[in-house]
Amino acid sequence: MEFSPLDPDSATPPYEQLRAQIAARVAAGELGAGTRLPTVRALAGQVGLAVNTVARVYRELETDGVVVTEGRRGTFVAGSARGGSDEARAAASAYVARVRRLGLELSESLRLVEQGWHS
Repeated sequence: MEFSPLDPDSATPPYEQLRAQIAARVAAGELGAGTRLPTVRALAGQVGLAVNTVARVYRELETDGVVVTEGRRGTFVAGSARGGSDEARAAASAYVARVRRLGLELSESLRLVEQGWHS
């Protein structure tokens, strides 16, 4: 299983680039439920990150419900990971409804999302 190279010149930290890449591949169905991900050491070597950095990526993905870690068996795409996109869609709809009630324009609501994303 190959992952795209990380962009060392990006303003986005490398761990976030990798986390987003894995989450996006799961959401797109490229990595199906039950797919075993590379070991932390193997993935660290593949993308050129420290082992602890990849471990952090896996922990954050597990917190988000994208993957599950089963001790020495490894890390796997969660069975309900694709359902996370339904949850995100519902959260987005609730946000849109709320900002419309507050009278915000699309550009202002997007600015707030971007501000929250980077904080």
